Amino acid sequence: MTRRAAGRAGGRQVLLGALVTVVGGLLGVPAASAAPGDTGRATGSSADRPLELTLDRLEPRAVTPGAAVEVTATLRNESTETYEDLEVRLQRGEVLTSRGRLAADLARPGDHTAATTPFLGVSPDELEPGEEVSFTYPSTADALQLTADGVYPLLVNVNGTRSDGVTERVAELSTHLVVQPAVPATRTGVAWLWPITDRPHRDATGAFTDDALAAQVAEGGRLDRVLETVEQLPRTTAPTPAETEPVVPVTLAVDPALLEELSAMAAGPYLVTGQEGTGTADAAGLLERLRRLAADHDVVALPYADADADALVAAGRPDALLRTLPGEGTARQPSTADGALVPAPAAAGPAGETGAGAAIVEEVLGVEPRTDLVWPAGGTVDETTLATLVAGGIRAAVLAEDALTDGSRAVGDDGDPAAARGDLTTDGGPVTALVADGELAEAVEAAALQPGASRLVEQRYLAELAALHAQQADGVGSTVLVAPPRWVDPDPDTVAAMMTDTYTQPWLVPLSVAAAADGPAADVGELTGTDPDVRLPAATVAGIVETSRVRDDFAAAVVGDADEALAGYDAAIARAASAQWRREPEVFPSVVTDLQGTVARLREQVTLVSPADGTYTLASSDAPLVLTVRNDLPFAVDVRLDLQTRSNVGLATEDIGVQTLGPESLTTVEVPADVQQSGGFTVTARLTTPAGGPLGEPVQLQVRSTAYGPITLAITLGAAALLALLFLRRAVRFVLRRRRGEPVPTADGAAGLPPTRSPV
Repeated sequence: MTRRAAGRAGGRQVLLGALVTVVGGLLGVPAASAAPGDTGRATGSSADRPLELTLDRLEPRAVTPGAAVEVTATLRNESTETYEDLEVRLQRGEVLTSRGRLAADLARPGDHTAATTPFLGVSPDELEPGEEVSFTYPSTADALQLTADGVYPLLVNVNGTRSDGVTERVAELSTHLVVQPAVPATRTGVAWLWPITDRPHRDATGAFTDDALAAQVAEGGRLDRVLETVEQLPRTTAPTPAETEPVVPVTLAVDPALLEELSAMAAGPYLVTGQEGTGTADAAGLLERLRRLAADHDVVALPYADADADALVAAGRPDALLRTLPGEGTARQPSTADGALVPAPAAAGPAGETGAGAAIVEEVLGVEPRTDLVWPAGGTVDETTLATLVAGGIRAAVLAEDALTDGSRAVGDDGDPAAARGDLTTDGGPVTALVADGELAEAVEAAALQPGASRLVEQRYLAELAALHAQQADGVGSTVLVAPPRWVDPDPDTVAAMMTDTYTQPWLVPLSVAAAADGPAADVGELTGTDPDVRLPAATVAGIVETSRVRDDFAAAVVGDADEALAGYDAAIARAASAQWRREPEVFPSVVTDLQGTVARLREQVTLVSPADGTYTLASSDAPLVLTVRNDLPFAVDVRLDLQTRSNVGLATEDIGVQTLGPESLTTVEVPADVQQSGGFTVTARLTTPAGGPLGEPVQLQVRSTAYGPITLAITLGAAALLALLFLRRAVRFVLRRRRGEPVPTADGAAGLPPTRSPV
C-alpha cells in the first residue's frame, strides 16, 4: 500500500475527522476499552469513551537520549456517571522510521505495548458529571525505552471506576513522540509558501458586490489571522546589526486582484450596492501590516484573480490566461480619482516590461515580486496549460504530489530522502516543479478546525518531518515544501509554532522557496493533468469564451495600445474565471452573466447619432450623406460604416473605409452618394469594428432628395424638346402661308377668342 492510499485514507480521516468531532484533539485511532493493566490493541474510538482528554502540553517536541518527557492534559466528564480512582499511564508502540510506516500506523494503529510506564493517580481522583481536572504525567526517555531515532506512537491511557464498581478505560489520547539526536549529521530543510488570497468581491465593472472582505480583514477575521501567523515568527539579528529579520523565511503568494480590492477599501469611502462599506480602517491597517511582512519575506505574484488556468486553456482561450499573468499580463482594474470604478485606461505601471500584476504588487506593497513561479489552484495542471504558462514567462510551478505520476518520490513516499524539486519538460521549454507535501498542508489546515488540539496538530507535523528525516541517506538531507490550500484559515499560535520548529529543532532547517528550487531533485515523472470535473464547468465557461472573443474583436479597433485600453475588461474576465469559484459553483453562473452584460455594453459606447426628425435631405444628385458618430470611450477607435437601401434602389454610396473616432467625441462622417431618383428612401446604417463586429444598434434613416435623377431629368428635357418642336412647326407653317399669299386664319367671332394653346 502506498502512502497516498494509506495516508489519505487513514491519516487525513483520523486527523480531520477526530478534530471535527472534538475528541480532545485525537489524531490517531485510539485504543479499545480495557481494564487497568490491559495492554490490548488500540482499536476503539475515543468518541466511545465517557470522558474527554485534551492534550495541553507535550515536551520536549523532540526527545533526545536521557531527556525528561512531560505530558500535561485536561480530563473532562461529559457523561452522567461519576468516576473515581482516576489514574493515568503512558504506553508506546514500535519505532517508525519511514513515512510509509507512519501512514500505515495512522491507518491501522499497532499495539502500544513496546513499553509502558506505571499508573499514577489523578488528583482529585473523583470526577463528577460536568467537571474537569488537569494533570501532568512526568516520565523520561529511559522509562519509555526510547533508544533509537525515529517516531514512536504514544498512548495516554486513563482508567477510572464507575459508581457500580466497574473499572474501565475512561479516556485515551494518541499522538507520537519524536526522537532525534541533539547534533544530527544532516538536517531536513522545510520551505513555506503562504497564500494571501480570497475570492473576488467586485463585479465586471469593478463595483463591490458585497462587504464580506471587511469581515476578513477585521480583527479575528481570516486574512487577519493569515497575517498574524507570519507576524508571530521570532526575529534574529540581521546581517546589518541594527536590524532584525524573521528566523524563518516565508514566501508570500499574493493575488494582485485582492491587493486592488484592499486598496480601494483603504482609500475609502467605497460603495457596496449603494451603501458605504465598513472595512476602510481595517483594510488600511492590514495593508500596512502586509507591507511590513513583504519587506521581510519573498513575495510571489499569482495570476490576477487567481484565474482557473486549466479551464481557460481547455476552452480555447490561452490568450485570456496570458493576460492574467503578473509578469507579462495586462489585467488590472482602473479607478478614477473619486474612487468610482469604471472601465478606463489602466494606470501606467513602472517603466520596462513589468506586467500589470507585478506593477500592482510594487505599487501597493513597495516590493518587486517574483513573477516566474506559478501555483495552479488545487496544485494540478494540464500539459497544454503548463506549456501556455511557460510561453508567458513561467519557469517554475508549485504542484501537488498527485499532479505528477511519480510525485510521491518528491515527498519521500518511496523510503528515499524527500526532494521537493523535480524537473519537467514542456513544448515551451524546461520547468522546475516544486512538489508541495500534502500531509503537512493538511496538518496546517487541521489547526483551524479545533484550536484546543493545537499541540497535537503540531506534534503530528513534527512526526511527519521526523519520519522523513529518518529516511535520509548519509550526508543527503531532505527538502520539503509546505503549501497550505488557498482558503487556509489558520490558528496563528499553532501554525507559527510549526514554522518556528524548523528553526528551533536542530534536525530541521528553514529554507526559502527559492532555496528549495535550487536543492536536490527527484524523478517526479510526468503531469497527470487536472480532472475535468475539478475545473470550472465548461458550459458556463462558454460565456467567458464569448466575452473574450468580443474583447479581441474590439481590441483590433482600438487605436494605440489595446491591452492598456482594455485592461479593465481583462480584469473583469479574469475575475469571472477565478478558480475561487470552484468552491462556490452556485454563484459562478451569475458572475459570468454579469460579465457578458458588461462586455456587451462596451459595443454600445460607439454608435451612430440619428437626426432629430430621422430625415436627411440631399440638395443635389451628388451631395454627400453626412452622418454623426459618437464615441463615449476614453480612447480612440477605428470603425467602418455600412449603408444599405432597400433593394439598393434610388441611392448608391461609396465605401469610405476605416474611420478613426477620437476619445469621447462626436465625429462627422461624409459618405459620397449618387442619387438616382428624387423622392424618399429608407437607409439602414450600421457601425462595425474593422473585423466586422457590430457597434451600437443599426439606425434606420429617411433620406429625401429634391434633385432630379437621370431618368427624371431625361423625361423633362424630352418633353421640353417636343414642345419646342411644336412651336417651331407652327411658326414655319405661318411663314409659308404668308409667302404664298394665303390668308392668315383669324379668330371666328362666333367661336370667341383665338386659342392660346397649340391645337396639335
